[in-house]
Amino acid sequence: MNRAIIPSDLRFARTKRSADQQYKLGIKFPICIVDPPPSQYNQDVVERTLASSVQRLLNKYPVLFVTGPRQSGKATLLKKLLPGYAYVNLEFPDVRDRVAEDIRSFLLDNRDTGVIIDEAQRLPDLFSYLQGFVDETGQMGRFVLSGSQNYLLMEGVSQSLSGRVGLLNLLPFTIEELADTAYRQNDPFDYINRGMYPAAYDRDIAPTDFYPGYVRTYIERDVRTLKNIGDLDRFHRFLQLCAGRVGQLLNFSSLANDLGIDHKTAKAWLSVLQAGYIVFLLGPHHRSFNKRVIKQSKLYFYDSGLAAFLTGIRRRQELDTFHLRGALFENFIISEYVKGMHHRGLEPDAWFFRDSTGNEVDLIIERADAVHAVEIKAGRTISGDSFRGLERYRNLSGLPPEKAYLVYSGDETMQRAAAVLLSWQDVLPVLGRDTDR
Repeated sequence: MNRAIIPSDLRFARTKRSADQQYKLGIKFPICIVDPPPSQYNQDVVERTLASSVQRLLNKYPVLFVTGPRQSGKATLLKKLLPGYAYVNLEFPDVRDRVAEDIRSFLLDNRDTGVIIDEAQRLPDLFSYLQGFVDETGQMGRFVLSGSQNYLLMEGVSQSLSGRVGLLNLLPFTIEELADTAYRQNDPFDYINRGMYPAAYDRDIAPTDFYPGYVRTYIERDVRTLKNIGDLDRFHRFLQLCAGRVGQLLNFSSLANDLGIDHKTAKAWLSVLQAGYIVFLLGPHHRSFNKRVIKQSKLYFYDSGLAAFLTGIRRRQELDTFHLRGALFENFIISEYVKGMHHRGLEPDAWFFRDSTGNEVDLIIERADAVHAVEIKAGRTISGDSFRGLERYRNLSGLPPEKAYLVYSGDETMQRAAAVLLSWQDVLPVLGRDTDR
């Protein structure tokens, strides 16, 4: 088992504290350094795209902040990239209490060698101390924070660390990251059924074993932290209703009516799912070709496996005839692009287009140099009619056919007269071109 590396001038006193063994430093500042758990996945096999952004920003900011959903591999990645840094997990109450006793001394003792502080949102006072400390020292990249509750972390960052912190997001695997590994799948619906969390691959955990525990242990626990929700069963039903609406225009009134809650509660609950990196919203493309563009956002899950599980999928073959097959495939493709941009250290430049006359394109990517239009179809074979939505959009926008894409579940990528026919496997290699930094 790899352990956090502590400065060599400090004495160790090993103590048995729990099943997770810990080390106590006996000099200067007594703080528990927790043995990292076994790697969630084989880092020698699965290289995370975000690694290059971590290394790039480490020398540019005093504090680096990596956030993302629980079990996405944040601590594993950081400990691999920063083997000389101490590791402290503030999820443990005794560790958190010990740090809280003297935060300044804790920062001072880790100033020269660096420290990874996991679940940093559990100690809000830390951010205020960091502000003054990094201003005094001027050192870059010595304090690396990670956490899974974006709302609490960003609240601390915006109040105390503005301009002093590099922000990155680590989400579940992308197919790009698994492409050259033994975990690669040849069918997109195998990924949709299995999901993209590292544990599903390293530990070969079936979705029916992984997701029930993930929902109860992680999602609902975070809900209690962020919102005082008394009826968790109703909130679980809210999760299921959200999953059943992937790829649809978000209608808070409909969600609220189906649950017997008010509109404001539905909004608050969705904000919790956004803060925990469970769902994200895709906004309407702001470039208006007429005055009748839809203004509502569309709802998607970062992990299509979780969405599939919440809609009742328990076996891979059920997806073949499932009424939400197309919606889950759309969720999978759009989430792949969004995750891929985050893992490149970029904000996703993603929108959708829809007007009141029925013209719609699933994904609009707008960059400084060009606009790309992407339509998504779940079938493996494509007919000429499948391009009609893109052709209508091209007529409205003047977009050339090489900037329009039809993503499908087949294997070949080729230029067609109306658009590029794009295999699901090529989404990030093609649409993510010229974004690597």
